[in-house]
Amino acid sequence: MELENRIEAFAELGKFLRQFEISSSKIKDPEKLTTKFFNRFESAIREINLHNPWFIEKFVRQAVTGIGWSLEKSRIQKWLEQYPELKNTKKKISAGVVMAGNIPMVGFHDFLSVLISGNKFTGQLSTKDNILIPLIADLLIEIYPPFRDSIQFADKLNSDYDAIIATGSANTARYFNYYFANSPNIIRKNRNSVAILDGTETRQELELLGDDIFRYFGLGCRSVSKLYVPAGYDFSLFFNAIEPFVFIIDHPKYANNYKYNRSIILMNQIKHEDNGFVLLKEDESIASPVSVLHYQYYNKKELFNSHFEDNRDIIQCIVSGNPDFNAIPPGKAQNPEVWEYADNIDTIEFLLSNKSIS
Repeated sequence: MELENRIEAFAELGKFLRQFEISSSKIKDPEKLTTKFFNRFESAIREINLHNPWFIEKFVRQAVTGIGWSLEKSRIQKWLEQYPELKNTKKKISAGVVMAGNIPMVGFHDFLSVLISGNKFTGQLSTKDNILIPLIADLLIEIYPPFRDSIQFADKLNSDYDAIIATGSANTARYFNYYFANSPNIIRKNRNSVAILDGTETRQELELLGDDIFRYFGLGCRSVSKLYVPAGYDFSLFFNAIEPFVFIIDHPKYANNYKYNRSIILMNQIKHEDNGFVLLKEDESIASPVSVLHYQYYNKKELFNSHFEDNRDIIQCIVSGNPDFNAIPPGKAQNPEVWEYADNIDTIEFLLSNKSIS
């Protein structure tokens, strides 16, 4: 398979996925893609919450179309320009990928990276997210049949692969490090994201930040779980701006977490803020429970460099509208570009380092 063919195939996949932003029973691209795939995707998006209650239709559509937009041909080309050696690779390696299941299609970027670089993908799916990725694989093969020999799924991976990419919790990461110790590997574990506010944010910026916090119920590594705010920060504007996300309290599993955490906070007489669907608690921890958002006051911006350096192994993204913080802007945490890698580990470079270059 030539690199340009692979790029075209994923760009075509992107066009297809961008059709699902809103519910529709009509095929929007009938000339290029078959009815069976459109209807299969539409049914999966609507019904996947029956398999995993956390995967509500709204969030699944955002995940599907977010991937779709990231696969615009110009974006893929911009991403791959930094790897000129991809045009000359001859040896195909076998990459085993253990996927997480905390948010819809969280393992897609590894799937993309292995295939776009001309390698063979074998995926171990999470039982929490085992519907959409295989469906995407079927569609990709329909778009470009040579991918058929490069995609397979397994119930459990062994260590007999040229490279391993595995994502899981802190506990499973220890197991992965042991089990795959003799294979070149990328092992990922729990991370969270943070936001830095300085009090000058507009209502629109804070509403965009709300998406970074509440999309996927805060279960993703790119979900903001903690706010850094200046001393004396007034949370009233923040609470007003995030009001559009009140719908999450209607979700039974989220509501149960909210009620449980609220009870714990009240019983322990912990100072907090409560708007009826999220609890704000002053806490130095980066990670926070579902329905709880930690915050911490700061006095000097200069302290952030050393603080974030000390916590770089547990922070995925830093969100801020202030350019002084070298962060991504509000509203972008849940919509990464294809060149933004989990844990800042370059997956393509890793794969290239394990194959022969002519």
